[in-house]
Amino acid sequence: MKNSLTPFFLFITTIISLFNPSTQSKVSLSITPTVLAKSGDPIRIQWSGIAEPSQLDWLGIYSPPDSDHENFIGYVFLNSSATWQSGSGSISLPLINLRSNYSLRIFRWVESEINPKKHDHDNNPLPGTAHLLAKSAEVGFGSGRVPEQIHLGFTENADEMRVMFLTGDSEERRVRYGLREDKLDDGAVARVERYEREHMCEEPANSSVGWRDPGWIHDGVMENLKKGVRYYYQVGSDAGGWSSTRSFVSRNEDSDETIAFLFGDMGTATPYSTFLRTQDESIATMKWILRDIEALGDKPAFISHIGDISYARGYSWLWDHFFTQIEPVASKVAYHVCIGNHEYNWPSQPWRPDWSVGSYGKDGGGECGVPYSLKFKMPGNSSEATGTQAPATRNLYYSFDMGAVHFVYMSTETNFLKGSNQYNFLKHDLESVNRNNTPFVVVQGHRPMYTTSNENRDAPLTERMLEHLEPLFVKNKVTLALWGHVHRYERFCPVNNFTCGSMGLEGEDWEAFPVHIVIGMAGQDWQPIWEPRPDHPTDPIFPQAKRSLYRGGEFGYTRLVATKEKLQLSYVGNHDGEVHDMVEILASGQVLSGSGDSAVDGAGARGEAEESEFSLLVKGASVLLLGAFIGYVLGFISRSRKEATPKNSWTPVKTDDV
Repeated sequence: MKNSLTPFFLFITTIISLFNPSTQSKVSLSITPTVLAKSGDPIRIQWSGIAEPSQLDWLGIYSPPDSDHENFIGYVFLNSSATWQSGSGSISLPLINLRSNYSLRIFRWVESEINPKKHDHDNNPLPGTAHLLAKSAEVGFGSGRVPEQIHLGFTENADEMRVMFLTGDSEERRVRYGLREDKLDDGAVARVERYEREHMCEEPANSSVGWRDPGWIHDGVMENLKKGVRYYYQVGSDAGGWSSTRSFVSRNEDSDETIAFLFGDMGTATPYSTFLRTQDESIATMKWILRDIEALGDKPAFISHIGDISYARGYSWLWDHFFTQIEPVASKVAYHVCIGNHEYNWPSQPWRPDWSVGSYGKDGGGECGVPYSLKFKMPGNSSEATGTQAPATRNLYYSFDMGAVHFVYMSTETNFLKGSNQYNFLKHDLESVNRNNTPFVVVQGHRPMYTTSNENRDAPLTERMLEHLEPLFVKNKVTLALWGHVHRYERFCPVNNFTCGSMGLEGEDWEAFPVHIVIGMAGQDWQPIWEPRPDHPTDPIFPQAKRSLYRGGEFGYTRLVATKEKLQLSYVGNHDGEVHDMVEILASGQVLSGSGDSAVDGAGARGEAEESEFSLLVKGASVLLLGAFIGYVLGFISRSRKEATPKNSWTPVKTDDV
């Protein structure tokens, strides 16, 4: 009997020793440096002594450092190191300042322990934490209380510029500014506020896995600015430290020229896997826009991001990644936003008519608009009560003038029907535009009024937009209506009630109908391409209706350049930084034919349109202007497990999610 049990006991002993760190050879885990200078700086992680290394051994990233094993912010598999099979290896990882120290932990995970009920947003199983092999010392930031996540925004007054930033405490901070980098004589105190865990509406935003301390949000306004002049500024305090000196060009009411960079649905990238898919293409979007801004010299411009901002969806550290990633751009030009479903939607949101159930779900991850409302401050005072402990939702609808264009922002997530506060604002605003000063009107919102993508769930909402808003747009001769939500670029003819109006190019009568363009292609990739794929034979085919003049399958952004005579909107692709579609509209409202008309997924994209002065500026800009940003992003994110996309290929989508 004794001999027959011996193999069984040997087997049990082997299994126990395999997963008991105390019986393994000592696993070493070290980090250098342990103090980082600023957000985004990398650490070098080294380990050794792992017996019988496995493909599933993984490194967990934790902040605060005493977080439970299950509450990591991200993870990296050790096989990303070329030497992992030896039981030793090293990787570099940039860290974002979350106002708390980090620690790293190595775990062993085996296939038999995969829990199908614990998976990420792509249904990949989340790694198990039953077998801890090693834990690192803590790593933190030496910058202490120096402000980070700096971003600019317009106020209601053309001679002002708002600057917002984040710190780890509520002590007084200021903005100091001036016309010379060495003479920042003007200043203003920044107001400060924050939100708490109990302000979140649902999981994961109010749970241990999703919530992290958001820090303190500071908001200062630079006043009495001269028109169209470069200003230099710093934010901070003598006690807590000052940021490096940044600069921007103020608005110029005397100039007819307007320059803006517009897109939706960008998100952010992370150098690790986490509970949600992140958006690597957002890096390229910011890279090319920075190129364009640097090429402008001393001309003012701004960014317009129309919904689905960070895609944090309740995992708060993704907001920190987002603001760190956009800072090289957003600290130079105003960064304007409108609300999308992924900032706001939750089941008990105040306005949720029966017909909207398919549209308004749980896309906000329990944030119920709170981070969006406090981290940005747009012009105006629009707000809607949440009906919870959370502060009112802000930044819903507003407008401002920039050069020859009147820009209007609206919310597709809150009541826009006739009689609502928002409808009344839009009606009054559009009827009050001085077309002599601003001959062009651009309206922006998140969910599209027109798209040929498969948006069946939004059909009832789209019907209401067409019923309540389209007549308002047509009557007041809106020039452009820009939308996100669909993660592709699509340009329509001048349209009213699904019917193209004549463009009058051959002398025939014409009427100035709005041109609708979907621009949700800045980073997120949950969208089928327009044509069917061999490996997805059951996917629906989305026919290109006559009213759809161009559909693109490439990530990118749009560039708007206008004078009082003409507005030009160009679609720039991330794979090459070149223009792939363009439309021109005269001040009369007449739409000139675009360069990519009737094109699908980039075919015939360049066309024969004339190059604008701005395009020539961009081509003439030195590649050295990209150096700082490229160095930043290469240090910010490194994903060795992904192959680089060839420069001149169209970027494929990953999934069929809508």
